[in-house]
Amino acid sequence: MAELNFAPMMEAIISYIEEGVFIADHRGNVIYQNPTAGQLLGSPDEPITKLRDIGDFNLQRALIKAAIDAGEIDAAGRPTGQFVKFEHRVKTNAGYRYLEFYSGLVSNSGWKDRLRLILVRDRTEQRRLEAVFKPGVDDFSTNDPRMMEILNRIQQVAPTQAAVLLQGESGSGKTQIARMIHQFSDRAHMPFIEVNCAAIPESLIESELFGHIKGSFTGATQDRAGRFQAADGGTLFLDEVSEIPFHLQAKLLKAVQEQSFEMVGSDESVSVNVRIISASNLNLRDQVDKNTFRADLYYRLAVIPLTIPALRERPGDMPVLIKHFCNRMAKRGYENSQMECNPDAMKLMLNYPWPGNVRELENAVEHGIICAQGDSVGPESLPQHIQDFSPEHRTQQPQQSSVLAADHIQHQQIEKALRETQGNKSQAAQLLGVDRSTLWRRMQKLGIDT
Repeated sequence: MAELNFAPMMEAIISYIEEGVFIADHRGNVIYQNPTAGQLLGSPDEPITKLRDIGDFNLQRALIKAAIDAGEIDAAGRPTGQFVKFEHRVKTNAGYRYLEFYSGLVSNSGWKDRLRLILVRDRTEQRRLEAVFKPGVDDFSTNDPRMMEILNRIQQVAPTQAAVLLQGESGSGKTQIARMIHQFSDRAHMPFIEVNCAAIPESLIESELFGHIKGSFTGATQDRAGRFQAADGGTLFLDEVSEIPFHLQAKLLKAVQEQSFEMVGSDESVSVNVRIISASNLNLRDQVDKNTFRADLYYRLAVIPLTIPALRERPGDMPVLIKHFCNRMAKRGYENSQMECNPDAMKLMLNYPWPGNVRELENAVEHGIICAQGDSVGPESLPQHIQDFSPEHRTQQPQQSSVLAADHIQHQQIEKALRETQGNKSQAAQLLGVDRSTLWRRMQKLGIDT
């Protein structure tokens, strides 16, 4: 009986499996790769010759690190050859991929030294699904590549103590991202204290942040700890940090930098251990150029700057967010929350510029579910201003026209709210779902009489 030769059969099988396969010698020279390996690492037409030279990714170094993490003290000099598994985000010609590597040393009768076998599996889709339905993060869903990059950066920076600055329009999700950073940090079991700097009167913000002692000012009838003390051991989130008065920014800088400060009316120093996350709907670098924000404070807060894109810049998030809000409303008891938007309603929502971003979308979804007729949300179920919106004034510069359209819609909404409340700005702000200072800033920006 003739001896069966497995080599051609095995090569044919390996050529068609979904996992990438590499075989390399002890020097890291690649002696075999199947087609999938090249596709996953972005080089389908150019064979990979060395493990240390795969684009900007040094696989050989990553393998040594994984072996050390697994307990091999001298993985570089004397590798045991045990199989190790690790995941790495790799930049390829097709964009970023999340790849899982499984590797170890195997013996082969034709080679004096053991060969390194590397199996590669694509985990990109799985990681995207996990990002959309992140365990423990109920208020954040995305399927947008830019937001995916932000989520990846969050997982990198969350375990550190670095200050993070979140910038983006109101309602784009900065608060949810701040909570996520805290939740993924080693401070998750400690307090997360939020301060909306725009909602606190200028005369009280110093006391609110740093506390005061009895008798320090009229009405200070007892000692009161500030938000820095409340956040001790945890995270302090300074929302709308650009609204902190210029004369207080030096004191904030000292508190952030030295983790110590004096309460109002006291000369005794208070020490804390606080991680700072700040947010602003203004570009703080521009505010530094205008001399309305201290440069030294900006650089202290912006160790890790993240810019959150507006909803109109990530239309792919629309279906994901609509489903997310429907699920949330189901938990609140809405009987028809499993409805879906019909194509005409979805087209209207995709064309609308969403000046209020994710917050406005949530309100529109709730409006659509409540006013739905039949078994789906149609255009007639959406808020009137969305039905009335027409993109006819758009030009060949879509991003600029979207911003102008958003300003136009916001202008109409504010004027309507002011009419309905007979000019009462506090009631108008409440009707629009923002605080009074945010309304005042928007009115200034849009040229509405304040």
